[in-house]
Amino acid sequence: MGSEASMLWAMLLGAIGLGFFVYGKKQRAIVPLSCGLGLIIFPFFVTNTLLLVAVGAGLMAIPYFVRV
Repeated sequence: MGSEASMLWAMLLGAIGLGFFVYGKKQRAIVPLSCGLGLIIFPFFVTNTLLLVAVGAGLMAIPYFVRV
């Protein structure tokens, strides 16, 4: 982790990702499930805080716009 801000954002996005993952698993919906998994995993690979927030916001918006 690069800084305290990126670590806090990673924890927040991971918690939101866990919520998406559990919801997708219970509802058997692949879009929230995969976005939740992405929100949990991708902060390990991104160190730039601005990019972390941007990608996280994008992954959180995908289930709103993609309904399968």
